[in-house]
Amino acid sequence: MPSVGRPARSSWVWARPLGGLGVLAVLLWWVGTGPFLAGLRLIDAPALAAALALGALTTVCCAWRWSLVAGGLGVRLPLGTAVAHCYRAVFLNSTLPGGVLGDVHRAVRHGRDAGDVARGVRAVVWERTAGQVVQLVIAVVLLAALPSPVRPYLPALVTALAVGAAGLVLAARAVPRSGASRWARAARTAVADVRAGLLARRTWLGVVTASVVVVAGHLATFVVAARTAGADAPLSRLLPLTLLALLAMGLPANVGGFGPREGVAAWAFAAAGLTAAQGVAAATVYGALVLVASLPGAAVLLGRRPASPLPGDCR
Repeated sequence: MPSVGRPARSSWVWARPLGGLGVLAVLLWWVGTGPFLAGLRLIDAPALAAALALGALTTVCCAWRWSLVAGGLGVRLPLGTAVAHCYRAVFLNSTLPGGVLGDVHRAVRHGRDAGDVARGVRAVVWERTAGQVVQLVIAVVLLAALPSPVRPYLPALVTALAVGAAGLVLAARAVPRSGASRWARAARTAVADVRAGLLARRTWLGVVTASVVVVAGHLATFVVAARTAGADAPLSRLLPLTLLALLAMGLPANVGGFGPREGVAAWAFAAAGLTAAQGVAAATVYGALVLVASLPGAAVLLGRRPASPLPGDCR
């Protein structure tokens, strides 16, 4: 008998890229093709060099964070192997719909190489979650300190985040220490993963440091893109707008990375007194720079298979 949930999952898979295409269609109707093409024409050699350097920095830091989390979960992942996998994942994320297929690939690939697909997938999930949490904290701090279109809504957002965090802590403390139900086993596994992979003494500082550098690298790349596209607003005015566009990238409704990022950039730039066309051009240049920075991942994808991590505990 066919599964009831399978059609729903299939529909969601198709809905995500269609959502990105819908956003792009609205933008084309709003600002036309000019900002997209003008931004791409302005890309020069210094911008490409900066993108490659910043891309290398963020990719290595992502790989370091992943290696730390995987090690905390008891799966060995050498840094060199992690860097190769991350480059390949960034390239796939930048060229395939959804923006997450590269991470799915590296999660399953590492899990198979390590002999434990479930643990390999969980390592990537927690590594990505840690990065998103740190990015959200940095975003709240900077958006509160600098003028932005969303500043009036920050108190409500901070309250909601605090309530959510408190709820998660209480839920973790209420996890039953025994019980054979699927929910109880999943909850115990999640709590154990967080304690070992994220909050352990030997991992948490590295995870936070790597995440901060990754966010700083993405912000710097977006600022380079905005300057390349002709946005000459002061950095204090530009940083909050780039943060909002980067947060939009977390939405899995895009086509090769394009979609929500350009939509939010257009709205944020216009709301901040700049123009929607500048926001679209900056976001488009950012997407192109990220694609260029990910090209070493294409070489990994086409080249020899990198050395496989060995199963076992890191200690």
